Parts: sequence; C-alpha cells; structure tokens
Amino acid sequence: MSHDGVRPRAVLRSITFLTAGALAVTALAGCSSEDPSGKPLAEADVAPAERSKIADGGTLRWAVDTVPDTLNTFQSDADATTVRVAQAVLPSMFRMDAGGRPERNPDYLESAKVVETEPKQVVLYKLNQQAVWSDGREISAADFAAQWRALSGKDTAYWTARNAGYDRIEKIERGKGNLEVKVTFSRAYADWRSLFTPLYPKEVMGSPDSFNDSARKKLKVTAGPFKVKKVDGKKDEVTLTRNARWWGDPARLEKIVLRAVPRDERVSALASGDIDLAEIDASAARRITVSATARDGATPLMGPGGAASSAEALHSWAVANGSDEKAAEEETTAREKAAARAREQKALGAFEVRKSLEPAYTQLALNGAEGPLADERVRRAVARALDRKALAEAVLKPLGLPAEPVGSHLALAGQAAYADNSGALGDQDAKEARALLADAGWVPGGPVEKKGDKEKAAGSEGKKSEGSGKDTEDDDGTYIVGEDEKKKDEKEDGEKKKDEKEDGEKKDGGDDGKAPGGTSAGEDHLAQDGPQHQQVKQGTAPGAYAPKGTAAPARAETAPLAKNGKALTLRFVLPSGPGSDVLRTVADRITKMLSRVGIRTDVTKVEDDSFFKDHIASGQYDLALYSWPATAYPATDARPVYAKPVPAADGSLNVEQNYTRVGTDQVDQLFDQAITTLDDGERSALIRKADSRIWAAAGSIPLYQRPQLTAARKNLVNAGSFGFRSPVYEDMGFLKKGAKGPAGEPATPGAK
Repeated sequence: MSHDGVRPRAVLRSITFLTAGALAVTALAGCSSEDPSGKPLAEADVAPAERSKIADGGTLRWAVDTVPDTLNTFQSDADATTVRVAQAVLPSMFRMDAGGRPERNPDYLESAKVVETEPKQVVLYKLNQQAVWSDGREISAADFAAQWRALSGKDTAYWTARNAGYDRIEKIERGKGNLEVKVTFSRAYADWRSLFTPLYPKEVMGSPDSFNDSARKKLKVTAGPFKVKKVDGKKDEVTLTRNARWWGDPARLEKIVLRAVPRDERVSALASGDIDLAEIDASAARRITVSATARDGATPLMGPGGAASSAEALHSWAVANGSDEKAAEEETTAREKAAARAREQKALGAFEVRKSLEPAYTQLALNGAEGPLADERVRRAVARALDRKALAEAVLKPLGLPAEPVGSHLALAGQAAYADNSGALGDQDAKEARALLADAGWVPGGPVEKKGDKEKAAGSEGKKSEGSGKDTEDDDGTYIVGEDEKKKDEKEDGEKKKDEKEDGEKKDGGDDGKAPGGTSAGEDHLAQDGPQHQQVKQGTAPGAYAPKGTAAPARAETAPLAKNGKALTLRFVLPSGPGSDVLRTVADRITKMLSRVGIRTDVTKVEDDSFFKDHIASGQYDLALYSWPATAYPATDARPVYAKPVPAADGSLNVEQNYTRVGTDQVDQLFDQAITTLDDGERSALIRKADSRIWAAAGSIPLYQRPQLTAARKNLVNAGSFGFRSPVYEDMGFLKKGAKGPAGEPATPGAK
C-alpha cells in the first residue's frame, strides 16, 4: 500500500446514471486522433551510471517492509518483497519501461508475437538460447506448461490467488525446437504479455505440494542475475547472491540483503550505517536533505551556532554560575543529545533523496451499497465538491513533484490506456453539488430528530470521533430565528479567509529548513508527516428553532443538510498508523471542502491491521482513502476492481475487489470487449470508454499519483525511485573509487 498509508494487497494487481454530457465526453475520448496518454509526470530517479564506472562487488543493504511469508508470487500472502525477490531471481518475459508499458525482456526472449488469430489465437515465444536455470537445465516449454496447469484453476489442489489469463489457455506445446514455445488460447486474450512473468521452474509448479509449500521459504532453482541464498526469519532479512550461471550482463553487486526495517526507524538505520537504500516519508526526506546541505558546508554542524556548541555553552554557563547538580545533569543530557543529533546529521550527509512518482494513485472511495451514497446524485455531489488540484498540490508540491490530479481510474499518465476522463463527471462546482443534493432531497435547515443529546446521522454509523467534521452538539443543522446576519456573515468570511490562508502555498524563505523541492519545514505536514489542520466548526447563535419550511438565510449554501429527520453525515474511515499521516491531512482538507456544500463527516481512525479487513472489505464505511497500483494490463487487472457486484449462492454480495460496491453492466461489457481485442489502439479506446463511465458513476475519485521518496547512499547508482520502470538488478552497484556519478558525486566509503 512511498508511503501514505494502508492500501489493499492486490498481488500484481493481482454505473447506470449517465448524463448526455458524460456520454458526449466518452464518445470524444474514443474518437480523438491525438494520443491522450501523454508522458509520465515524473521520470525515474536512480542516479544512472554506465556499468564501466561501477565497482565489482559490494553488498547492497536494502530496507523493506517485511520478510515475505512466501516466495511464490501467485499465493495470497505474497507481498511487495516477494515481488522484489522474484524480479531479481526469476525469468520475466516482459518488464515495464519508463512509460509503464510492457517491453520484451531480451535476456529471456528473442521474440514473442501473435502468429494466428483464426480459428484461435496462437502466441509463439522464441527463447534466448543461453537462458538456463541455475541447475543448468534449459528454460523450455515444459516450464511454461507446468505453470499453466498450476494456475489454470482446473486443479483446486493448487492454492492459487489468481489465474487470470491462464484460464484462457487451451494448450502449450513445443515449437520447431526446444527454444520455441507455442501457446494456443481457447478464447482470445489481449493481455497475453502479462503471462509467465515471473516464470517458475517446473520443479515448483509441477505438483500441488511443491507449489503450496516448497517455494515458500526456498527457491532451489532460479534463473536471474541473483539467486536466493537464505531467508532468515530471526534476522528479518533475505540474502541474494550472484547467480554463477547467469548469461546476461554480470551482476555488479556480490550480494543484496533485503532487511526488514520499520519505516519510523529507517532514518536511524541509515545514520548508523545498517542500510544503504530505503523508501522514506517526507519528514525523513527533509532531514536527509538538510544534512546533505550541511555536509556541503552550508550549515555548520559544530562550532559557533551549531547544535553541539550551543550545548557546550549552556553547560559552561551552568558550571560557572554554580547551578545545582540537577541543572548540571540536565545540561549534560542536553549536550549529549545535541552531540548525538550532530553525529546523526553528519552520517546522513552521505545520503541523498531520490524522488519520483509511484506507479500507483490515491483515491477517495465512496461506499455505494447503502446510506446516502447509495444515491448516485449524492456521490456525484461529493465529487463535485472536491478541488482535486488543490489536494494534489498539498501532497506533491512541497516535495517538488508534479502536482497534477489523476484523470483515470485505469491507467496513469504515459501509459497506453491513459486519458483524462474526469470530464465525464465534471470539475469542482459547489453550486452544482448543492443542486444535486437538493434534487436528492437533502435540504438546508431541515429538522433533525433527537436521540438523547446526539444527532441522528444518515451515514453508515452516527458515531462521532475526535477530529470529525461535525458541528458542535448545539448545532443540529436547523436554522435559527433571530440570529444577527451581519455577525454570521463576518464569521463565515473570517472562516473562509482562514481556510484560504491555510490552503495557500508558503513562499520560499531561503533558509536551511527546506523540504525537498524548496518548501519550508513548516509545510512538510502537507506532504506526509505533519499535524492535521484544525477542523472548521459551524457556530450557532441563541434563538428559537424555525418551523419546518422556514426559508433559509442568504448564506444557506454551507449550512448542514438533512432529510427525513436525519442529518447528512458521512462516516470517514482512516488508518491510524504513523505511515498514514498524509492520508489524514488529505482527509482533513476533504472534510472542509464537503462542509462548504453542507455535508458533514464523522472521522473514525482505526488500526492499520483492521482498516481493510474490518472496514473497507466489509463495507463498514461511507468515505475512505486508499491507493491502487497502476497496471499495464487494465483489461485483466482492473476488471475485478470495478466489476458490478453480483449476488452469491449463499445470498451474500460478491464484490471481488470492488470495495465501493458501485458498478454497471456497461462497464463490465467494455472490459469484456477489451480483453478480447488484440488491436492495441482499439483496446485502449475501449478502456478509456470504460473509465468515462466509471467516472460518471462516482464510486471512486482518483486524486493524485503517490510520491516515491527513496534515501540512497550517494555513491550507489542505478537504484532509487524507479517510477514505472522495472529495476535492473545486475546494473545496481557502487561507483568505483574516483568515478563520478551523474551529479558529479565521487565514490565514497560505505559499500559493505
């Protein structure tokens, strides 16, 4: 789930009300002669260097979130570290280029193409003649066939998490020789390039027992630049070593150690020299950037004005002035802490922050199964109340990253299927949002039934929590007769100015406390780690409640709404973990935007472990923020995320991964068409049409592409924030002594 909080685990990833305007936009999106996919918003930042400049040997210590429970990416408990290991040690027929599009991997494939379409689709793979497993056996059709049988879904003894695409294969056979693999499909499959990446040896896929158990902690046979030496649960690390039988460019590194380090401990691990590469949050990025600046001489670490010298001065003053023993101890402690900070700052000066955008986006999910959001008009009103540009800027601009809102549910800028289809829903328009709410029966000033001293809310739960966007208990959403309108106007104007001040960007001050991108340290919380903004409360004045039907005052547009005796309050569920600060900051801004059209929110913070299981997957929320990874194969991978939920045999609702419970037959049909359309251009057009209809249904609102911040030792090259591009493990390494990287950084000690 670059880390702005919890996101669903999707193993490699693993709407009926349409206006005439939305349909028009859809038609235009499908017929435009220009390529709307554009370019990626940010390039990879990996300190690229020629292999000739890289030293032979060394160990890269790479921080990861977990030591994986399995090394089999096709099992349900596979995680991001499982994928990282597989990329380094197993064949991948296709990998991602800088634009998030699949490209043939020449280390394994000489060619791969569709050679027949009638009567059935046939794909012919020609393997690299040097490609062998680590035991010396050729990679062959037998490995392809074993993986197909394991993942086809026909044998339930295999505990597989996904079989998309493999279930469409009719047979696999050898071509003219051992280096040719002929795959025949029973049904046309456009995303055939997604198959056999990674490819496991037949020793793993050949039987249910080996598939289910043998590849969980060991991979005896591999075929990549590295092989798995050990998975050490006690040390919380996975060690990869060079594969002696690798036929491609030799790996520059001797070892890669993937070490589990909690995100809030990574700065300390970097400073102590325990790791060389780690994804970090914005606060950590700022500390490293400041330290690197200080190391270059801009900020003294010691001496006049430095932290250590200040502590020394305080200690000397205490001694000279005869302070008591306790005061002297306090000064000594302060001196020691300051010295420790100075040492840490000096150590962090050996690192730099490499930043890009993750191939993933954060969205606002709207649960359409029940409550007010079951009405599409209310969902559309929520969407029209949001300033997506402002939300993207709040997260990305302080980091110096492109702050453009995401325009598609199914692809990101630069990918083949991308187009900004948000016009199917419309831009921010508070007036239109209020009109949609009024049409749905939610009106300002409606009477609210009382239950004890609390309001009765219309959301999934009426519970109020700290930090919610509800009004105070004295304000039940009805208008008050006798309120001084002049004072009310002045109050609301003051609140508006306060919001504008908070939302405005601070100008660069030129000091040393800058976050990456040149913003001040005080802005850092907008990106990842700062305090939440204080909620704006709607005040009330003494007076009598107006009878039902009394006209609202002139500034009624921001008044809380009610219907049938219930206030319009939506339960906003958020994870509470330290890595989710950015989500909570974004949620705070969304709460304010919704309050301006009369929608109140009840913010509920839950433990990270229960966020998806107990709330999102089970439908116990109205609003939620979480992220989805992008995919080069949206026709396959995105379908379960947006498919129309259907009743199961036991009476429950089968939602697959569609946690918003919003879907239509039209979207399903477009996905079905796309998956059988072999022409790339026609398939992209179908994906864009599906996305337009997903936008129009307003089940989820894409907000921004996630930031990717990575701390890397300055002499480490070809590693960092990869963006879309698949890592090339054999090219990673440390610069030779005296060699200079792309930024002119000479090699420095640190490689172990």
